[in-house]
Amino acid sequence: MKEADFIAALAALAGDPAARRLRDDAAVIELGGERLILTHDTLVQGVHVREDEDPADIAWKLVAVNLSDLAAKGAEPVGVLIGHMLGNGDERFVEGLRAVLSEFDLPLLGGDTVRAEGRRVWGCTAIGRATSNPVPDRRGAKAGDAVYVTGTLGRAMLGFEAPEGEHGPAYRRPVPRLAEGCALAPIVTAMMDISDGLLLDCWRLAEASGTRIELASEVIPVADPARRAECLRWGDDYELLFTAPSELPLPVEATRIGTVSDAGPALLLDGRALSNADGLGYSH
Repeated sequence: MKEADFIAALAALAGDPAARRLRDDAAVIELGGERLILTHDTLVQGVHVREDEDPADIAWKLVAVNLSDLAAKGAEPVGVLIGHMLGNGDERFVEGLRAVLSEFDLPLLGGDTVRAEGRRVWGCTAIGRATSNPVPDRRGAKAGDAVYVTGTLGRAMLGFEAPEGEHGPAYRRPVPRLAEGCALAPIVTAMMDISDGLLLDCWRLAEASGTRIELASEVIPVADPARRAECLRWGDDYELLFTAPSELPLPVEATRIGTVSDAGPALLLDGRALSNADGLGYSH
């Protein structure tokens, strides 16, 4: 099954409101007056990280991509659980894990270790505490909203392509936009992080919201304007994509890249309708 088809099949099993119909970055659980945010991501050797990646960088990225999901919910991290497949460089993995936990003042709460043959796999579950009510969702974009993005897209792509031993930090050690997510949470109508490419994630946000997103490519900040189309599709940027009323001042630095309109084709780029079949970004 394709990734989207498999998730659609799982959605029939995810009836609890906390699951948000599997159309969001994380689950939101009401518990004792708190709103807990739970998310889980997996990294596979040769798919999400290079075959020769330094295990210290793998550990950092494993935690950072999960914290990015918490950022999209405007959540403060509470802790992480790590799943690790034993193999070469385990000591380096621990070093990288120590570094990322220290950087974000984050406790390690537990996890699991295994040993097996074949490609190595790592998993992380991150737990956060919501800082706003309601918790930002992919499903809230409204016609008339402005579409924004933080940062510059395509930096991870260029880092991945750097010569051996010089892979850029944007690819190896992404920095989740935790402070920006918390600042934006009270004012956004929808928000998610960009993991699989701007175009695909815009399409997902529009589909979840039942709206259309209209983008103007020339205003989107990219790391290499000569490769703009690739920068919009490659992914791994972990910036925040969000919508908000156009008249509201923003509490963080971000670039307006488009507008939300009434339902129709979910995504327009420079006036041309795009669909998920057009290779908008990364999909398993």
